[in-house]
Amino acid sequence: MPRTVYRRPGERVFCFLLVVFSVYLFWQAYGISGFSELSSPGAFPLATSATMVIAACVVFVNTLKLPEAEGVRFFYHCFPPIVGIVMALILIFAIMLESLGFILSSFFFLFVGIQFLYQKSVLTTLTITVLSLVVVYIIFRLVFQVVLPEGIVPEREILAAIEQFWRG
Repeated sequence: MPRTVYRRPGERVFCFLLVVFSVYLFWQAYGISGFSELSSPGAFPLATSATMVIAACVVFVNTLKLPEAEGVRFFYHCFPPIVGIVMALILIFAIMLESLGFILSSFFFLFVGIQFLYQKSVLTTLTITVLSLVVVYIIFRLVFQVVLPEGIVPEREILAAIEQFWRG
């Protein structure tokens, strides 16, 4: 017996915004180099974004056909407070990143986020935070050599001192 699928609150608006965003990406991809030939630099982004536009339009049209769900509230079922809190943490992290730098802003973001979501002892949260930050830093900064915002921690001097120590 087929199950009836219902449209949740906010789904129409989300799908419409997905179409708008897809069209914007298509426009940006076209701006790379137009579409002069299949091997042009913009060909792959153009094809990818065109696929996204088509898929978003199909999803939007199908969503419009669905009956509305009964007894479903947007802020309770689709956007609970925990999602808003995590989004606020991400926004604060993004604001702090440039001034405090990657290490401190990531430390505060991870510590507060893990403590809020995991709700274990402060020592457990501190251990998880420090280990996660060390692993991420080693992978991105040292292995892949991604330049991360330095902020108030004199990262270059610390790395130079560590390198000098290992060289002798």
